[in-house]
Amino acid sequence: MILYNVTVNIDSDVHDIWLDWMISKHIPDVLSTGLFINSRIYRIKTDDEEGGINYSVQYFLNTIEDLETYQKNHASKLQSEHKEKFGDKFTAFRTILESVDT
Repeated sequence: MILYNVTVNIDSDVHDIWLDWMISKHIPDVLSTGLFINSRIYRIKTDDEEGGINYSVQYFLNTIEDLETYQKNHASKLQSEHKEKFGDKFTAFRTILESVDT
């Protein structure tokens, strides 16, 4: 299983609007690509020294090929919509993780 994790720091002044938009619009749009099997969103419970609120938005996929397809065909458009809506009110970085059977 592959976990595509997007860590976001969102400015406090747009936090409520952002969270509602993520839950009602953005995450469903990502899932509607048909490439992901599940998603979760977590608030990171540490304070940011420069302000803002931190989240881990997690998207689960069966294969790395599914992620590559998402990145090639869908990511740019969906990330652009996020940037257009929230401009410089957020920072984000992405991490790709692969489960290890123990």
